[in-house]
Amino acid sequence: MRITRLVDLSVPVGPDTVVYPGDPRPSLAVHSTIEQDGFNLLDVRMGSQSGTHVDAPYHFESETARIDQVPLSHFIGPAVVVVATGVGSRGRITWEHVEPVANQLAEGVVVLFRTGWAAKYGDEEYFANPFLDKDACRRMLDLGVRAFCIDAINIDETPDDEHPGEGFPVHHLIARAGGVIGENFRNLDAIDWPDPLVAFFPIALEGADGAPVRAVAIELQV
Repeated sequence: MRITRLVDLSVPVGPDTVVYPGDPRPSLAVHSTIEQDGFNLLDVRMGSQSGTHVDAPYHFESETARIDQVPLSHFIGPAVVVVATGVGSRGRITWEHVEPVANQLAEGVVVLFRTGWAAKYGDEEYFANPFLDKDACRRMLDLGVRAFCIDAINIDETPDDEHPGEGFPVHHLIARAGGVIGENFRNLDAIDWPDPLVAFFPIALEGADGAPVRAVAIELQV
């Protein structure tokens, strides 16, 4: 078995990284240089939810697992892509979008929601993201799915003054089931081969609610 293709599903992390409203902005500052110290070293500061990242259950449920307690098996697995590119601004991803691939959903599967919203990254409209319907989420949890990733800033609706939304029902459902959520994915349209493997391992931040990841889709040839 060998790897024949890798697709980077991650956004870069730096001063221009889009963050959820109110979250800390990443900062990369020079701490040491070869000229002065004999080596290069950055002072890196960011929130636990910076860039392409994964939420631990603890992000929304205080009595659940933190990111360094979640089994690594939650962050790698065969991927199933749910195509929801037509739902639009604040559109709802329903079971109708999931149903064409529902027979592939099971324990260990990573679900990738391809909305096309990554194309809005850096625009104000990025915060008017499509979101997952809570009934569709519940049905996928019932099928054993515990890893949900989306090419948008939020798997729930992002509230603002005009759109207070419904709270964060999908975050709570997945957290209570011991699952994980990946957000700010990109390049999901480049996964154009059957049976992709996806890995999105987080930094092992002690006791954290989540962590940045380097997410990749992998094509394997036997």
